[in-house]
Amino acid sequence: MQLSDVNLTDPDLFQQGTPHEMFRVLRHEAPVYWHPEPDGPGFWAISKYHDLKWVSKNPGLFSSHRQGTLRADPAPHDLPAIQSIMLNMDPPQHRQYRTLVSQAFTPRIIDNLQGSIRNMVRKIINGVIERGECDFVEEVAALLPLEVICEMMGVPEEDRRNIYALGNKMVGIDDPDLQGDSPLLPGDAMAAFSEMFVYASNLWKRTHDNHTDNLGTALINAELDGRKLDEMEFNFFFLLLLIAGNETTRTVTSNGMITLLENPDQLRDLERDPSLVPSAVEEILRFAPAVHTFRRTATTDTELRGQTIRSNDKLLLWYPSANRDEEIFDAPDHFNVRRSPNDHVAFGFGEHYCLGANLARLELQEVFRGIVTRFRDMETTAKPRRLRSCFINGVKEMQVRFRPGPIE
Repeated sequence: MQLSDVNLTDPDLFQQGTPHEMFRVLRHEAPVYWHPEPDGPGFWAISKYHDLKWVSKNPGLFSSHRQGTLRADPAPHDLPAIQSIMLNMDPPQHRQYRTLVSQAFTPRIIDNLQGSIRNMVRKIINGVIERGECDFVEEVAALLPLEVICEMMGVPEEDRRNIYALGNKMVGIDDPDLQGDSPLLPGDAMAAFSEMFVYASNLWKRTHDNHTDNLGTALINAELDGRKLDEMEFNFFFLLLLIAGNETTRTVTSNGMITLLENPDQLRDLERDPSLVPSAVEEILRFAPAVHTFRRTATTDTELRGQTIRSNDKLLLWYPSANRDEEIFDAPDHFNVRRSPNDHVAFGFGEHYCLGANLARLELQEVFRGIVTRFRDMETTAKPRRLRSCFINGVKEMQVRFRPGPIE
């Protein structure tokens, strides 16, 4: 493959799988590469581990706020709403907001969830184990993170499937399968965004009226220098949770299962020794992260690897590429559940390191512990259907069969 063959803007290409060969070419030949865009001015593709970290830890030079964190420039009338999400903030606003909400995301709250998450995993597996077949995405991977976030936030059970569908539309903006079969206008992810926002407002009111021991109540009670989250901030945080805390964990679970089935020796090792699950989860995160890329916008002229980056240039950070940087990881294309050390960047780095990383790890460890101890002889019965997206490394459908087992 030649450098001229690299195209990181085609969602059809990503639907076939992460283009690791393109990333390999970039790392070796043009680690800071000016990439043309069919619908924009172009962007700098950042493919090396240390470069990604450097950009991430310098928000004064590379802004998340200026144009958000997605490749396409948002419409001017949408930008203020997008900038109100924590993911799209810069210091000092981001640091203050993160400090405030992190009071409701303490290790104690996360640790207290382990028993209920384990019970959720048991019920999810019980729901399919006797049949000997299922859609792994819909009936296993999608259920746990959705249930956890909704349980934490006090979302009633009867609302959860609609929340799931709206979240799909928000991340599946380039996938016609996820945009065409609802009352929303085809392709109108902003309509899903608006509907989710209205739901969050209603949840805010219910939470204020009915205080319970959950994350929603903790969020409205969190305080910093006498300031609490207002309704708008609560709503935007709820939207972020539903995407960052639900869609991504589902994606890593699905990709992890695909990877284990493609590496049966590693799956057998986990089945023989489930104590390897925590290191296996880290390797899954490295090998097939949920997010392909986030954007930063240069705030001033600067330089990286001899390339002059101009003010307002956009940079795209490619996490799957950084996670396979040959300078950092031995045999990076080899999946190894015992890999150590494993300092991947699947949760980002710097200011925007994932606030829910510990929750995601807990969920992933519990679901894979359940999978390797209860499912046997799993195999796909059709090629998994991937999300058409250059942003999320998602899986829409994964039909599997396995040896039927007992309910526990």
